[in-house]
Amino acid sequence: MRKILTTNVIALALSTTSAFSADLPSHKAPPPAAPVLSWTGAYAGLNAGYNWGTNANLGVQNQGPAWTEVGESDGFSASSGPVATSGWGQNTQSGFIGGAQFGYNYQWSSNIVIGIETDIQGTIISGNTKTRGVAAFSQPSDEVAGRSADSSAIGGSNINSGLDYLGTVRGRLGYLVTPTMLIYGTGGFTYGGAYANVKQSAVETLGYNPVAFLPEQYTNQAWMGGGQQNQILTGWNAGGGVEWMFMPNWSLKAEALYWDLGRMNINTASYVTSPYPNYYNSNIAWGRTSVSYQGIQAKIGVSYHFNFANVAPVVAKF
Repeated sequence: MRKILTTNVIALALSTTSAFSADLPSHKAPPPAAPVLSWTGAYAGLNAGYNWGTNANLGVQNQGPAWTEVGESDGFSASSGPVATSGWGQNTQSGFIGGAQFGYNYQWSSNIVIGIETDIQGTIISGNTKTRGVAAFSQPSDEVAGRSADSSAIGGSNINSGLDYLGTVRGRLGYLVTPTMLIYGTGGFTYGGAYANVKQSAVETLGYNPVAFLPEQYTNQAWMGGGQQNQILTGWNAGGGVEWMFMPNWSLKAEALYWDLGRMNINTASYVTSPYPNYYNSNIAWGRTSVSYQGIQAKIGVSYHFNFANVAPVVAKF
């Protein structure tokens, strides 16, 4: 009897405790916090694209040496050969580019990102320009009536120019359209390894009438020459782009940039083998070719962000 009573008491106590527990509120652990996306941090990546030349002007200027009669000091005329290689042209330099970029972003607010970026690209940017020209001079002598010297020429220059590499250091200011989509403007400093090769040639016809009653004498001669130069040029750039964080730590960007490196001046020299070498003060003519370097580059790039997708977990307090 006592055993039965004890068993019933225990069963009643257990059922009462279960019913009481069922009425108590339930406390479950909160779900893990979602990552808080932040653009702040360093990044590095690769890029590739194409550069279009902007048809900047190119100029060639040469001056011929004076032509002087043998044994006399009076100058009959200037040689027209080197002058005929002078002219103007359009300098269009285009080609593919590819390289790497490095930078740092700071997310100023929920929508504003500021940063700095540097990049350097190897290039096959090049262009070829040709100029054509004519020149003619005629000058009488003061010593003998009817004595004259004439010089006329046709010629031109061929200029091959381009860049071996092109780099920038730029500031960036962007706006987050969404947490993972950034549109930005950019601008700053540009530098590049420029080169130019100039080749010049002209055919000159010399006419010399020693006195009025003698027939005029003609002869042809060729001028050939040019110059080359390599130089690091500096300038500026401005542009913009869009960047998409397509997965944690990885972004893809498309960017367009106008750049201008100014001009490079190449000293040139032209040489002649004249049938009358003593008629010249010099058989060398000096000149200068001025080449400009500017263009628009469009490229895409991919970057790895070293501390993108920072996690700021929310800790529940009881």
